[in-house]
Amino acid sequence: MKKRVLAAVLATMMAATMMAGCGKSETKSEAKKDSYTIGIEQFAEHGSLDNCREGFLKGLEDEGIKEGKNLKVKYKNAAADMGTAGQISDSFVSDKVDLICAIATPSAQSAYNAAMDKDIPVIYTAVTDPVSAELADKDGEAVGNTTGTSDKLPIKEQLEMIRKMLPDAKKIGIMYTTSEANSVSAIKEYESLVKDYGFTLVKKGISTTADVSLAADDLLSKVDCITNLTDNTVVSSLPTILDKANAKKIPVFGSEIEQVKIGCLAAEGLDYIALGEQTGKMAAQVLKGEKKAEEMNYETIKKPGFYVNKKVASNLGIKVPDELSKSAVESFDEITASKKADK
Repeated sequence: MKKRVLAAVLATMMAATMMAGCGKSETKSEAKKDSYTIGIEQFAEHGSLDNCREGFLKGLEDEGIKEGKNLKVKYKNAAADMGTAGQISDSFVSDKVDLICAIATPSAQSAYNAAMDKDIPVIYTAVTDPVSAELADKDGEAVGNTTGTSDKLPIKEQLEMIRKMLPDAKKIGIMYTTSEANSVSAIKEYESLVKDYGFTLVKKGISTTADVSLAADDLLSKVDCITNLTDNTVVSSLPTILDKANAKKIPVFGSEIEQVKIGCLAAEGLDYIALGEQTGKMAAQVLKGEKKAEEMNYETIKKPGFYVNKKVASNLGIKVPDELSKSAVESFDEITASKKADK
């Protein structure tokens, strides 16, 4: 009798162990998949974020994950509205996507909050300061099942470049959205550095795109030039700012290549397609089960490039120093129309 009980117990334990093993192999984070469904949440419509999305998909494709082949993409744009961003994040979680790609700080924060208790990794890009956005700790480590890339601005290099191009300028203006953590962080760094280059910083905070026109009029009445951040609300309305600045012959400096293409004078900025590609490769590691998002520190592109629009310089009567002109990654001889994201 005792032998029969012992045998039954052993059989039960073995069955339980096998079931546990099977259950573990089928968890979402460890199961091997032949195809994937991801959600891409983009906070606003403008060229730099479009380029991030394009680069992200290219980065995935480089790693063998291609849309239409083994990848289904659900893309939604929040149109610079935090409420909409929250709805998008919730919908992706409800759809049980395999991964959320969040483009820009507000979308990254929204996606992280929606997915934090779910088995859905969030990979972000175009987040200026992941630490201030509470997506990483001070050592760059993830605070949850999330990681990605930062588009931290090369502010020191930007100020050096502006001083070389405008040797007599005294006041630099910046318009920014007071609720965007990325912009608040960049403003603090500007405040700590402007005096080193003989500038005074003039700030103008806004809440929505509806504030941009009047804020631009006020700011342009007080400054010698404007330098632009990667602020999503402001960048979405950059053509309005440029029209007003051009009428007053006041130069506007950008923060990346797309802003220079559409009419900013110059930028020490980032290549957002390259940033997106880097992010896509990180996401591929997560999708393939090679790494978990929570195990990966966020990454940055450390070397900025100089971009200049010679047509704008000519219109403003500004000579680009030979030193800068020779170092340009890319120069433009025309002003292109603002690029819009696909609906």
